[in-house]
Amino acid sequence: MIDAWRLAVGTLTAVPIRPPARITPRVAGGAMLLAPVAALPLALLIAGGWAALRWLAMPPLLVAALVLVGLTLATRGLHLDGLADTCDGLAASYDRSRALAVMRTGDVGPAGLAAVVLVLLVQAAALSELLTTAPGAALAGAAVVTSRHTLAWCCRVGVPAARPEGLGATVAGTVAPRYAVGSTLVLAALAGAAIQPLGMPWWAGPVAVVVGILAALTIVDRARRRLGGVTGDILGASVELSLTAALVAATVLH
Repeated sequence: MIDAWRLAVGTLTAVPIRPPARITPRVAGGAMLLAPVAALPLALLIAGGWAALRWLAMPPLLVAALVLVGLTLATRGLHLDGLADTCDGLAASYDRSRALAVMRTGDVGPAGLAAVVLVLLVQAAALSELLTTAPGAALAGAAVVTSRHTLAWCCRVGVPAARPEGLGATVAGTVAPRYAVGSTLVLAALAGAAIQPLGMPWWAGPVAVVVGILAALTIVDRARRRLGGVTGDILGASVELSLTAALVAATVLH
């Protein structure tokens, strides 16, 4: 579990930590299950945004933008980069090899740029509404954690890697479905318990969690049909799309 924790923190955040002594399928699967725990400090950015609106009377959209800057810096822009590469690859060609080649170049094309801009725009709009209240901020925090939890679903047994190398090959198919389901139930229960004392119906938390997971599963299903499996870029895209969908759902429920 120590190696799994180091892999989760070192891969998914900018926090400096010793690398794992070894990376086995069991370690990789544990890291994907621990991803939401590693992301908990990111939820403090949400709390900071809520406090800034409450005590400093800053404009909501400005606070939302600053929170997104913090989230990006805290993850080294890893997930946004994955989103851009994924959209460029899927838009480049229906040929699997060509699409994978485009994703590996690292250049950002028009599809990737548009995807990043639109996703950040939707996230900022949703956050600017959610951060105005304590229940909304709690739902936003749950959305951040949910987006990282979706990695367990994206890397569950039965989901292959699109390439024989890279991050996708390391973590693909390493999480037993029962663990993904179990951790979802725990997260949904915690989300419901967090918002109910703040005056919102308990079921709003689980709904936001489920919507976030479904968004991630959608892009993974697309990747399996187009590319034959997942890559590190696909996992990054799933995190960003999950966060966006969960924030939108939370805004509707707010």
